[in-house]
Amino acid sequence: MKANDLTEQQKTTDDVIEIGEILRRLPHRYPFLLIDRAVDYIPNKSIRGIKNVTINEPFFPGHFPGAPVMPGVLQIEALAQTGAVLMSKTLEADITKHLILFMSVEGARFKKPVMPGDTMEMFVEVLFQRRNIFKFRGRVEVRGELATDCEFAAMKADRPQDSL
Repeated sequence: MKANDLTEQQKTTDDVIEIGEILRRLPHRYPFLLIDRAVDYIPNKSIRGIKNVTINEPFFPGHFPGAPVMPGVLQIEALAQTGAVLMSKTLEADITKHLILFMSVEGARFKKPVMPGDTMEMFVEVLFQRRNIFKFRGRVEVRGELATDCEFAAMKADRPQDSL
């Protein structure tokens, strides 16, 4: 899905999800929050997340010194967080009562490195939903080129009573 492919009827009136709402929907915080904004949200269907990658990311000093590359597993985590934003809006999950838990990843392929200065566009679409479980197809694009793609699953679970 590209942003241009959406018709006005498909877009919601609140199709931009800014960082404040993302922080209300996800329990992740620095340095592990990997989505800056979500746009083109279509309930139960798809979402596009944006991550601006900077040299100040905490993983770059060690991956790799002198040739910084964003780890592929963090790109997949960014896709999963984008899917979690879609799930939390679809299921009206409350982070004080629920967690969106990553269940599996399949067929991950890394086609192009993501480096400081890149803007990751994370396209996530729902393949199917069964009650509180979603299966997604996700891809990361940088400057319109495919960097990463995979399928992954996540579920909404009750937050443990004794959690922080």
